[in-house]
Amino acid sequence: MICGVWWNLHKPSIRLLRAEQLRVSLVTKAQPAGEIRGQIFKHRALFAETFSAILTSVDPTHLGVGGIAMLTLSDTENNLHFLLMAKGLLEPGAQELPWVPLRLQIQHQGRVVREVWTNITAEAPDFAEVLSDLSAREMQWLGQGQLVIAVQSEGRPPCQLAGTIAPRRSCDTIQSVLCGADALVPTETGAVGSAKLSLHENGTLEYQVQVAGTGSEVVSITLETKPRRKSRRNILFDMTPSYQDGLASGTWQDLTARDAHMLLQNELFLNVATKDFEEGELRGQISSLLYSGLLARYAVLPTPLAGQFVVPAVWTGAGGHAWLWLDEHCHLHYEIAVAGLGRADDGTVSAHLHGVAELAGPSREPKRLLKGFYGTEAQGVVKDLDAELLRHLAQGTAFLQVSTKLHPRGELRGRVHIPNQCEVGGMRLAPRDEDDLPEASRPRDAEQLKKDPNSCFFEGQPRAHGARWAPAYDPKCSLCSCQKRTVICDPILCQPLNCTRQVHPDNRCCPVCEEKKPGQDAPKAEKARDSSEGCYFDGDKTWRGAGTQWHPVVPPFGLIKCAVCTCKGATGEVHCEKVQCPRLSCTNPVRLSPSDCCKQCPAPEKSPPELSDMMQADGPRACRFGRHWYMNNESWHPTVPPFGEMKCITCWCVAGETHCQRQECPPSACSGSAKKENRCCTRCQAPDTLSDVLEKPHDDVPEAWSH
Repeated sequence: MICGVWWNLHKPSIRLLRAEQLRVSLVTKAQPAGEIRGQIFKHRALFAETFSAILTSVDPTHLGVGGIAMLTLSDTENNLHFLLMAKGLLEPGAQELPWVPLRLQIQHQGRVVREVWTNITAEAPDFAEVLSDLSAREMQWLGQGQLVIAVQSEGRPPCQLAGTIAPRRSCDTIQSVLCGADALVPTETGAVGSAKLSLHENGTLEYQVQVAGTGSEVVSITLETKPRRKSRRNILFDMTPSYQDGLASGTWQDLTARDAHMLLQNELFLNVATKDFEEGELRGQISSLLYSGLLARYAVLPTPLAGQFVVPAVWTGAGGHAWLWLDEHCHLHYEIAVAGLGRADDGTVSAHLHGVAELAGPSREPKRLLKGFYGTEAQGVVKDLDAELLRHLAQGTAFLQVSTKLHPRGELRGRVHIPNQCEVGGMRLAPRDEDDLPEASRPRDAEQLKKDPNSCFFEGQPRAHGARWAPAYDPKCSLCSCQKRTVICDPILCQPLNCTRQVHPDNRCCPVCEEKKPGQDAPKAEKARDSSEGCYFDGDKTWRGAGTQWHPVVPPFGLIKCAVCTCKGATGEVHCEKVQCPRLSCTNPVRLSPSDCCKQCPAPEKSPPELSDMMQADGPRACRFGRHWYMNNESWHPTVPPFGEMKCITCWCVAGETHCQRQECPPSACSGSAKKENRCCTRCQAPDTLSDVLEKPHDDVPEAWSH
């Protein structure tokens, strides 16, 4: 199975994808032009598919033939619905016939279990069918991947396809967050459960369930269906014998097709019972997380996030877990899933979660906002972790914390340990002259960078993917970055200063207040102030008064106008959120300034009602010149794109008629030493030499016209 992510699709590619005009081709060394190829399209059966089969030709010499089968079970009865889609079953000559008979068989170890006959045509080569009333043994074979679907056309020569039916394979992650809020009788103990499961082709279910923060001993961990009544639980499998030291790990090998179907349809639950809560302290629905390319999902267990891990402990019914991973560029990839948050009785918005996830060390000093998320999931990449946070990650002293409106100082927390040798993180500011660096601190030599397919070449130097540097053309006020062979350079925006006396250091892009001298320890002293006075913001290392709002400064990018931060006076927390730009009714919005975050509609011209009033007025008529109207006897200098205002030409309006005339300049005898000084006509200045006086003047020819 091949899995991947296509990041940052361009609009033309998205249009082709929606129009079902994209194809996937598998290229091999033996077939560089492509060995197999298929069209990408949407199909309604994908939402219900729980079993599938890839059909290939039984005769290896019969090329260009293949197909897929999508299968699912009825909700209550053991009826198997399937849809068959194939290419190459019809020979070119067979398209002249109205239909071709097709035989479909379900086989077990070479023995035919079910058989169906149908007809296909060139216009409708796909067909759907239902196999009714599967026996208990057939359901067992289906769930364990022991059935084969075989299709044979009755053309000449006959073509036969076959493939094994197995539980649907995908790169998604089957997981569950267990929390007290989802228990049959809701609890608020601050405990959490975290589960990761894998369903194999032979129907074996591999599971790993972590439990943390319970106040009493765990007595059972069970896999269940949704109960018809709260007092009557339906247990499918008991995982308790495999539980030890907070982890239940093992396999379940007796799944039926119905069990696998319900698992892949998100209809199964995990329940954890303790001595204090015999019916269940924690419960969670099993669901699939879409494939995101995060390798940590397949390498490590997620980090449990519990209220009991917060200092002081929070007695909450919520829970969560997270995967975190550092790549070769020291960029932190993270994926967070939570459950039990956003209920009306805990102070958050009931429909969505409005929380903040942040990474921090044991003290409040190193702290990094990851992402404010809505819903139950958040994922992203942080490319500029500082050295202190990277050191905490390596030592296992970092933690991931989720805060909510009811608990702004943290409702869920989990310890994070990622061994690494990163020193400066993904945020690496490469100097213009790397010869000044010691050999050990150079990232890689030029030859290695040239061989890297993701590196960039800019201003005569190779740059590593993820590197950031000050460009030679503007070393102080611009910042460039390399992102997979693409160089992006942005200007640094300066923050408006709230002081009367400003100084501009030679080595910095933006001015600073004279009272604040960079390099001193004043910010550290300020940081020790009581949080009740306001908020301390790490971006520009300043205190803000309670209730104030500002655009944050994020070094080295400068002022970020697309975000607004607010100081929560009661807690001393800084809450930042993205600026929501208003919807615009105009067709061509513009940014009035390059630093503006939101676009605006351009200023409208004079309204048509005013123009009609001028046209219908009893007085002298107005004049229209270009896109503007002028009153009678009004004069102006016309504007001619792309030259701008023509100061040497004057226009005036006379009873609805526009007259324009170039300004007549007197003949000048001093053109060689003349000065205009933003005027239309030249004026003489004292000549420096006799030759300046002897030069002949150039007469301007007056022009006039009417419009």
